[in-house]
Amino acid sequence: MSTVTVPGEAWLVVIDHQRIFADPASQWCAPRFEQTVPVVARLAARLGERTVATRWLPGDDRRGSWKAYFDTWSFADRPDDDALFELVPSATALTQRPTVDVSTFGKWGPELAAVTGEHPHLVLAGVSTDCCVISTALAAADAGCTVTVVADACAGSSDENHAAALQVMGLYAPQIQVVTSDQLR
Repeated sequence: MSTVTVPGEAWLVVIDHQRIFADPASQWCAPRFEQTVPVVARLAARLGERTVATRWLPGDDRRGSWKAYFDTWSFADRPDDDALFELVPSATALTQRPTVDVSTFGKWGPELAAVTGEHPHLVLAGVSTDCCVISTALAAADAGCTVTVVADACAGSSDENHAAALQVMGLYAPQIQVVTSDQLR
């Protein structure tokens, strides 16, 4: 197993460790969410103050494809301050920074760049691998960021979808590297 060195100036981005993805009663529960929690905690302990958490919020834009999206997933069409969108307790302890809150799947954009800088090395963890993680990784790579996706710190909507998303992101090497937490140095 080869190792990957993560530079000291890298940023850990914990994507959407929210109740809506952790609660087994939620239609969007990532079945292996709980297995990511200790891995994410170890990564956050390592990267310390260079950790930022994100949240997906529904916002109020229902134009274009978002109308059909919220028609399909009406249970998630709630106010942004609904308890479903809160970070899980384990995620609130990871950083003192305010969360980066956006109403898009991909978290890379001006809000996150304002925290990390324009061309950072991002270490991605979170949910769901096959939606918000992949959307963040691809947008960040396109913007010139170096991206390391920690596979065992991510959970998909299913094991199959998780594996498929990791495979797709792996096609973007060297801009995106997919590794396990054991491979990080």
